[in-house]
Amino acid sequence: MRDTVDFLLHDWLRVEALLDRPRFADHSRETIASVLDTCERIAREKFSPFNRVADVEEPRFDGEKVILPASSHAAAQAYVESGMLAAAQDYEHGGMQLPCVVEMAANAFFSKAGIGIGGGGLLTSGNANLLMAHGTPLQQEVFAKHEFAGRWFGTMCLSEPQAGSSLSDITTRAVPDGDDFDGDPLGPRYRLRGNKMWISNGEHELTENIVHLVLAKIPGPDGKLIPGTKGISLFIVPKKLVNERAELTGERNDVALAGLNHKLGYRGIPNTLLNFGEGKFKVRGAAGALGYRVGAPGEGLRCMFHMMNEARIAVGLGAVMLGYAGYEASLQYARDRSQGRPVGPSGKDASKPPVRIVEHADVKRMLLAQKSYVEGGLALALYCARLVDEQHTGAPDIAHQAATLLEVLTPIAKSWPSEWCLEANSLAIQVHGGYGYTRDFPVEQYWRDNRLNMIHEGTHGIQAQDLLGRKVVMNGGAGLELLGARMQATIERAASIAEHAPQARALAAAVQAVQAATRAAWSSGLPDDALINAMPYMQAFGHTVLAWIWLELALAAHAVREPARADAMAGKLQAMRYFYAYELPKVAAWLDVVNARDPVCRDMRDEWF
Repeated sequence: MRDTVDFLLHDWLRVEALLDRPRFADHSRETIASVLDTCERIAREKFSPFNRVADVEEPRFDGEKVILPASSHAAAQAYVESGMLAAAQDYEHGGMQLPCVVEMAANAFFSKAGIGIGGGGLLTSGNANLLMAHGTPLQQEVFAKHEFAGRWFGTMCLSEPQAGSSLSDITTRAVPDGDDFDGDPLGPRYRLRGNKMWISNGEHELTENIVHLVLAKIPGPDGKLIPGTKGISLFIVPKKLVNERAELTGERNDVALAGLNHKLGYRGIPNTLLNFGEGKFKVRGAAGALGYRVGAPGEGLRCMFHMMNEARIAVGLGAVMLGYAGYEASLQYARDRSQGRPVGPSGKDASKPPVRIVEHADVKRMLLAQKSYVEGGLALALYCARLVDEQHTGAPDIAHQAATLLEVLTPIAKSWPSEWCLEANSLAIQVHGGYGYTRDFPVEQYWRDNRLNMIHEGTHGIQAQDLLGRKVVMNGGAGLELLGARMQATIERAASIAEHAPQARALAAAVQAVQAATRAAWSSGLPDDALINAMPYMQAFGHTVLAWIWLELALAAHAVREPARADAMAGKLQAMRYFYAYELPKVAAWLDVVNARDPVCRDMRDEWF
């Protein structure tokens, strides 16, 4: 994997160009290599050996606290000591001022080695990053700074048992805490009451405190909650109360664990149902969990989406790395396992010894599929991270283009790896045969862990609705047009190279088909017509994006001339050819129902089931 990361960062994304910018000027190719080396080593030593331990020794509640294996505590501490919680932050906040693309590449090693252990560092970083963007200076100093330092970990509390993904239906309420509620130095002070579900790391003993970011509604003058999402605000609700000097006051907030969710995979991270303000703990003599508002009233969802968009790219990267782990495991198994004879001109010769299964064409097909999914997915995630760097440090016009592209690509960066790297894990099980279905090999756990990624941070269906319902039509379709222009530039470069010209033509046809389907979906002007087939639209869109990414990678591989890397580059070119031969043709079938605005799913009736 490390060779692929280096290829993506240096041969394709040209991260050295970022190092000319003032923010990253202290870094060099050598410092980037050092960060990657360190993270790869910690992941290998502290995460990988205990991935199965975290899976079988699930979090449990002893009536007082949540119990995790000692290895989870050690992994969390090792991650904190690596400095990766604040890797992209300013020096003054304890950060390294790393480019986002390097930060994500480094974090990929942890996701691959043990995504279910280590305390959910990316969740804590995302929480603190949100506060750096929307919190007051004191909220940043008290809460974000100590999350970046690993003293406290963070969560995000959106969903509720009755609402799920429908945030407009949340009922957690926040009422001002006294007449002087806005005089607290930590921010306007409220009392929260409600229940939150599916909260990762909602309760643990990995750190001395947990900083919950909670969505809740402030009642109107009539005491009623405002319908929809406009009434949602955002609050900091610490597990243990702190003062303005970030000192624990010794008082527990009224945030109580109501239960642990027992999951198919991802078992090492506690997933919880939390009760806020249910009265288990009296806080300063009154009922209700104490929280401090972040941003203006009614701006909670806008603030939270700062974290959610970042989290969605991270979810996609996590899905990629689980797929990558399965791919490497099945590749090694295929190289070690001997079974069957090759089919020659006269059929099979039973007198000859068995061959390694990697020699069988169908096993090669499954391995090539995995390679095309995981290496393409990794490239997509790092490309989006590179856009984040352009958005924050590029010239104004470049930054605007990067932000526009991110709007369109974020649903794909989350959804495509979640679907197709899960398929890679399924293929990894298949390569192992019956052994893959047992716990003697790790590939069944990778599949179970990865199955979550199509659900959390916005389900597959929500991403599809967001893509076709908003992202490709917003601002007059500016994002789709810009992405099409980027793809066209790649097509023109590839068309000038004889061996890549067929793929250039195929990509051009797919791009035109997606653009035509976008117009067809919206041709009636009715969202109900357009969105009934949002899912196949997103699948077609995602495969077209990945075909573009693979053609980009092929051009970069074509330019590498070192003999020592010849096999690696040949493998990338072959994975590109596989994707164009086996995967890209699926686009046409997906778009057929989009173009026709086929109503079969919408018209199905409950009683017919």
